[in-house]
Amino acid sequence: MARRGDRLISDKPSAVEGLEINEVKDGLVVYDDGHDSVHFLNATAAVVFTLCDGARDHQAIVDAIAIVFGPDAVSRARVEACIAELEDAGLLR
Repeated sequence: MARRGDRLISDKPSAVEGLEINEVKDGLVVYDDGHDSVHFLNATAAVVFTLCDGARDHQAIVDAIAIVFGPDAVSRARVEACIAELEDAGLLR
C-alpha cells in the first residue's frame, strides 16, 4: 500500500464492488449506486479501469496500455494520473 495525501492507495488497484458498468461506443459508463453517481470514461480511461483488476500493479498497467495504444501514445504520468482520478472518483480501491 502507498499513501496519497491522507488516503492509502493500493499497489494493485481494483474496481470497488457494486458498480454497474456498461460499455458504450467510445468507452464506459459506470454507475455507482452507493454514491448515486455516474461516470463517463473515455476509451483510454476505460482500458485503464478494466486493467485495474487487482492482479496488476501500476507498472503492469502502464505496460499493457503501451501494448494497446502504442509505446509513445500515453505516458506513464498520464496513466498514473488516470488511476489517481479513478481512485479519487471512488471507482477503485
